[in-house]
Amino acid sequence: MCIPCTRRCICISAVALLIVGIITVIIVLIATIGIPPSTPVNRLCVTTINQTGFLCDDREACIPASQVCDHRRNCANGEDEQESLCSDLPNSLPGHLIFYCGNPRFWIYADKRCDRMNDCGDCSDETGTWASCPPCGPQWWRCTMAVFHEYCACIPRSLCRDGVQHCLDWSDEYVCLR
Repeated sequence: MCIPCTRRCICISAVALLIVGIITVIIVLIATIGIPPSTPVNRLCVTTINQTGFLCDDREACIPASQVCDHRRNCANGEDEQESLCSDLPNSLPGHLIFYCGNPRFWIYADKRCDRMNDCGDCSDETGTWASCPPCGPQWWRCTMAVFHEYCACIPRSLCRDGVQHCLDWSDEYVCLR
């Protein structure tokens, strides 16, 4: 017995065939080129003390850049120590986590830039054009010339008039006030 097809029946059949066709095309594409990679997660964040950081999977914890690939799991799931992230330092790190020194063969973690310490060895992380560090704060003394040792442009005021030369021009001993 033949059941007569109505217009509604034809429309439903056409839609069903269209859906089956689309699903078939999707399956063929996935089998041919694979499942497209998921969108990379933006892990840039700023820590509570205003440092460049790495956002953990929980989307709440923000660890300082220098805690990434330090052989300690600082994120709950350990994503800060993943091999894909730590296998070829600094090339495997996201660009926001690193700062290249004046000599581009050397690099530091981005949270070490503008920390008042000479992490690059040439002060490019504190006084260089690319560092863009803010001026010395009230707890610091800005030497009128270069600084010796671990500091670059500013020294802690606690080192003023301590009997040890920290500024090249001795301004920390003769001009600086605590």
